[in-house]
Formats: sequence, C-alpha cells, structure tokens
Amino acid sequence: MNNELQSVVEYMEKERGIEREVVVQAIESALLTAAKKSMGQHRDLNVTINRRTFDIDATVQTIVVERITSPAEQLTVSAARRYKPDAQVGDFVDVPLPPQKLGRIAAQVAKQAIMQKIRQAEKERVFDEYKDRAGDIVSGSVRRFDRNDVVVDLGRAEAIMPSRERVPTEEYQPGDRIRAFVVKVDNESYGPEIILSRTHPEFVRRLFELEVSEIADGTVEIKGIAREAGFRSKIAVLSHDEKVDPVGACVGMKGIRVKNIVRELSGEKIDIVRWHPDIKTFVTNSLAPARLAQVEVDEDLHTVTVTVDKDQLSLAIGKKGQNARLTNKLTGWKIDIQKDEETITFEEKVAQAIEELAAIEVIGRERAEQLVYSGFLGPEGILAADIEDLAALEGLDTATATAIKEAVEQQFESQLGDGDA
Repeated sequence: MNNELQSVVEYMEKERGIEREVVVQAIESALLTAAKKSMGQHRDLNVTINRRTFDIDATVQTIVVERITSPAEQLTVSAARRYKPDAQVGDFVDVPLPPQKLGRIAAQVAKQAIMQKIRQAEKERVFDEYKDRAGDIVSGSVRRFDRNDVVVDLGRAEAIMPSRERVPTEEYQPGDRIRAFVVKVDNESYGPEIILSRTHPEFVRRLFELEVSEIADGTVEIKGIAREAGFRSKIAVLSHDEKVDPVGACVGMKGIRVKNIVRELSGEKIDIVRWHPDIKTFVTNSLAPARLAQVEVDEDLHTVTVTVDKDQLSLAIGKKGQNARLTNKLTGWKIDIQKDEETITFEEKVAQAIEELAAIEVIGRERAEQLVYSGFLGPEGILAADIEDLAALEGLDTATATAIKEAVEQQFESQLGDGDA
C-alpha cells in the first residue's frame, strides 16, 4: 500500500474539503503529464491509482515486431506474450512501467502538476459551493484590506467587499466578524470571485426575512425598500392576513425585532411603512410622522404634491431632504413638498414679495424693498397700481414707474403663456 499517497489524499479530503475521487484523478493526471514529458508526448501512456491500496499502476503501449529497431517502443513476440499470451506481430501491448522508473520521472514536475490540479479542483469546489448563494447573507471575518476594498475570510473561501459596497459610517479592523449580502459569484480565470455588500437594499430585506417569521412564511410581504446606507432605510410592508399587523410584526414585542436589525446595521434608522395601493395613502404613510395638510396627484407627470403646515415642513422633508428622497424611491413617484401659503406669517410674505420683485431686472433688490415697504406687495400689487401712485414714491419719476410696470406686465404675460402651453 502506498501510505504516503494515501496520506496526501486523506489530508486534502479532510482539511481542504476536496472529494477523494477529485484528488485521486488530479494526481493521476499530473503523473501522466510528468511521465509524458520524460518519455515523449507521442508515447501512449496510462496511469491509474488503485482506490483501495493507492498503488500506482502505469503502462506504456508498445508494438509487437519481428525485429526491434526502437527498443523503447517495440517488443518481440516472445517478450510481448509475457503480458498478452496471444500477442502477434502488429499488436499493441500495454507494458507495465516499474514503480521505480515512474518515481524517477521528473519528480518535481509531477509535484508541481499535482498541486496545480489540486488548486484547480479546490477553486471549482468553492465555485460550486457559492455559485447558487447570490442573494444570501454570509458571515466571515475581516482578513485584510486591498486599498479600500475589504477581503473577508468565509472559512473555505475569500470574498471581496468593494469600497462602493461599504457603509460609509462603518470602520473595520482585521479579525472583525461581519455579515454581508452576496451580490454575485463569478468564475474567473484566477478562481471564484465572491462579491459582498453591506449597502445593498436587499441586505435589509434578507435581515428582515431572517428576523421576522411572518415575512419568512409569506404572511407579511415587503413591497419595497429605499435605503441610504448607514443613515436611514424605509421599507413598505403588506399583510396577507387581516389579523396580522405588518408593522407590528416587523417591530416585534418591545421593538426587539427591529432593534436587532438596527444593531446589525450599526445604528441605521429604519422606518417601517404600511404599504397601500392608493398612492395618496401610501405617501401619507411614508412621510409620517409629519402631518400633511393636502395631497394632490398628477398622473401625467407622475408627481405627488404635498402641502404641509409651516411647523411640519422640516419634519416632512427630513434632514438634508432625506425623508423626501427615501419616499420618492420607495413609492416610485416624484414627491414635491410645499409649505401651506395660508400659514405664512406677514414677515415671510414681505420677504417673499421682495424676492419676487428683486428678480425683475428693471427693479433690483433695493428698489424692490422700497416698493414692498411702501405697500406694493409683490408683482400683483404693481399690476393693480396706477403709474401716478408709483411715480409718487421718492426717487421715482413717471418714466421709471412706467418701465417698472411694463416689466412686471411682461413677466406676468410670459408666465401666463407658459401655463397655457
């Protein structure tokens, strides 16, 4: 029994996870390659390994001739009949190679070829193991950094989390345990490439599927996810059982379920929204807790215009517009949030009127302030005034007053024309 060979096979099987038959075939192929390099590529060689004893059986095909002219490739009839009793001139006979001779055949070449075959087999095993895992969550430890990419040790394989898939608020150290979403698995020439992400919206979906049993069994469905990784996510949920509250199921008793997910996402805030087929209701739910005064839908422009009271504006828009952006992504509609004009204070109206008049080139800011503080509140006030009333202001004459009024009229007509178009 070839104990050394058996030890190599068992090590690769137990420690590296490669099937025994794959290892044996790799060694057979490598030995055959090495033997051909030594004895000539044109020689018909065969190498097999006994699966029970691990003994190596190697043969070379030799032709039977009457007179030998090439001893390495020919046999006489009498010599051939030691291996094939009925051998005749012109027959081919498989002649065993002595194990010692095979052992002398480029030992180093054989060793390199064997390792190459085994490495290839290991790469194929890793690819077969992970090729169907795109969309799953895997766990691993941070091994090293390749520029800004994170190399993650998954145990039997290494994966890459590119910088674009890293959460900007998270920092990692070698040895840190992390969970990530498998974006894709490619079989490259240098081996399988496993791409991970912690920013992908589907990472949030898979976390909820793992944490919330009602989602896992289909009672509650996630209808949409909008995410700004590291800061905030919104998910829209729907219950297929009227007895089950979809939001409550996701939050869990005392918020334990959503807290576990927030902890996994390093404190990222999560808004759980009740999905609704009516876009007005859906937008209202998504912008909560902001109270909306009015919601108007423009089907042609695929836009939802939301009007809110002054004290609700910042809440509806969110920090740096985040709430509005996420609602836009979640619903698939453009969200236009406006302040209710009826709640605007007198000071705000004055400031708005100044801005509108100052935008007209003929007027400018200084004159706009003079007009507004004299009682002409915005373009409408100018249009309603007589030329004499304008000219009576300090620093204005009839020609200037006429130019101002004509400029306002021209702008008004232009806006009216745009509206008709």
